[in-house]
Amino acid sequence: MNTLAKISKQRWYAGAGLLAVAIVLAAALTYKLWLPQARSYFEHAPSPVADSHAGHDHSAHNHAHPGHVEASAIEFSVTGLKNIDFQPVTVALSTFERSITLPAMVVERPGHSQIYIAAPLTGVVTRIYPVENAAVAPGTPMFDIRLTHEELVSAQRSFLQTIESLDVVQSEIARLQTVGEGVIVGKRIIEQQYEQQKLEASLRAEQQALLLHGITQEQLDAIKQSRHLLQSLTVYAPVHDHDDAVACSQDHLFHVQKLPVKLGEQVNAGQLLCVVADHCELYIEGRAFEDDVMRLREVAREGRSITASVVVGRRQTDKIEGLKLMYLSDHVDPDTRAFRFYVSLPNQVSLDQVAENGRRFIAWRFNPGQRMELRVPVELWPDRIVLPVSAIVEEGAEAFVYERNGDHFDRVAVHVEYRDQVSAVIANDGAIKRGDVVAAKGAYQMHLALKNKAGGGVDPHAGHGH
Repeated sequence: MNTLAKISKQRWYAGAGLLAVAIVLAAALTYKLWLPQARSYFEHAPSPVADSHAGHDHSAHNHAHPGHVEASAIEFSVTGLKNIDFQPVTVALSTFERSITLPAMVVERPGHSQIYIAAPLTGVVTRIYPVENAAVAPGTPMFDIRLTHEELVSAQRSFLQTIESLDVVQSEIARLQTVGEGVIVGKRIIEQQYEQQKLEASLRAEQQALLLHGITQEQLDAIKQSRHLLQSLTVYAPVHDHDDAVACSQDHLFHVQKLPVKLGEQVNAGQLLCVVADHCELYIEGRAFEDDVMRLREVAREGRSITASVVVGRRQTDKIEGLKLMYLSDHVDPDTRAFRFYVSLPNQVSLDQVAENGRRFIAWRFNPGQRMELRVPVELWPDRIVLPVSAIVEEGAEAFVYERNGDHFDRVAVHVEYRDQVSAVIANDGAIKRGDVVAAKGAYQMHLALKNKAGGGVDPHAGHGH
């Protein structure tokens, strides 16, 4: 009996083991059907602790900060804020200048920036002092020219002969005055004095003729003193006008822009020797549409400041503020219908170096031909909340800023009244208030992090304020 019982018990354990193995195999084969339902059941199963506090609201205890909404808040570590290039700005009321952006270009000042140096007399170039693009100071030597013009040589000869003849007459008068009194002596003195007057008149005429030929008064005085004809002359760099010299705060240098003449070349009077440029002050030539003319006149009348930015590719660099509108063109371009206006642009030397041979080269901060954009203020809006445009994140019809609240940032919906490429005007409706601190830079990265935290995808190009 005991033996039979043991055998029966062993058979029961074996059957139960086989049944368990079958159940496990069946569960393993069908887990895709029952596992999701089991997970859903346990995730939504009521907690005993929750049941013991039924009716208690936990929404106010999700975060330690008052007014915090978990779904619209994001936290960052100090390192994280550095990684997104976070920069704060404190909300304040200010006057916003609504501006229009107009295309422009740096140009030279007509009649002032470029100076043509021409040969004053006909001759052969025997020496060229500067090289192209070199810097030259006012009054420094530029060219030596050996004079070959026959008319000039003849005029110098006549001038020198008149000087010699006048010396002879003056010596004769002095001799006669020492002889004594008498009718014959007196008559001879009067005749010589008449001759002296004729020679002096001729000398003055010849002197004026030589001045018209291009010989300077200093060179004429040198001919009188040395009694030698002028065989060559030196052409010097021009001197600045008084107004131009005052406008430049640094060394007021020219640079050689063009040098078409060659050593040994025969040049005629008036022929171009070189072109030197003075870029200490330039103009910005802006172009506006016809409907902007009245606004520009108002800006010029009230003396409002204009801001310029150099455009390199699609980027704006090198901002210049405090510029003033000088004058407006007196006509509209018939082809483009553009209206031109001009802004004075003070310039500075950005590179000044001396080569081994002693030649000096300079580079200016601004150069003719550079593209620019001008921001011209046309309207003033007082008592506005003005933020950098990078502080605004747009998503569809909504606009947000990220306000700092303790160790986290809250997303706050705002109404944007106006925005341009630089600034955004926010409605003063209580969404954000004076003294609040919002993200001026890094707001878009915060928005991406918040979207990722919520588990939703986000278009990497949506709402990014550039």
